[in-house]
Amino acid sequence: MKNPEAFGGKSSTAFNQWWEAVTMFLGFYPEMGDQQKIAWVGTILSDTALVWHLQRFCELKGNDTWVNYTAAIQAEYRNEREAADAQLKLGQLKYQGSIRTYLTEFQALNNFAKTTGEGLREKIDLAMPDSILDMRFNRNPDEPTDDEGFISATYRAGI
Repeated sequence: MKNPEAFGGKSSTAFNQWWEAVTMFLGFYPEMGDQQKIAWVGTILSDTALVWHLQRFCELKGNDTWVNYTAAIQAEYRNEREAADAQLKLGQLKYQGSIRTYLTEFQALNNFAKTTGEGLREKIDLAMPDSILDMRFNRNPDEPTDDEGFISATYRAGI
């Protein structure tokens, strides 16, 4: 697995998505200790985020824990608007000829937007052409009420 891209700390940068990539990457190296994890994260920071990291290291004189470091970096850089931004992008996302591409993008955004139920179905339905909606209904006259079933039925209709 490739290292996550560097995080610079700019407010426009999607910290939450970057942090998920960091967490996934570290899942491949469960034997790493706290100091190793913290040092490694420092290697993929730049700009103001790197300054923050080095300042924390100097203040704590290297006596940090992964749990404390994780809480501190998330408190410093977590983008509280990321869910709202993802929600807006979900509403703007349109089907453009590939159901796989659309649903992949939809689910990636929805990891942050956390849309469920009627809101999820409405966003998908508004993005789909009538032909896919008709096909889904013809194959599933009693539309699935759970989100996963609805997405799966839409996918099958799009294929």
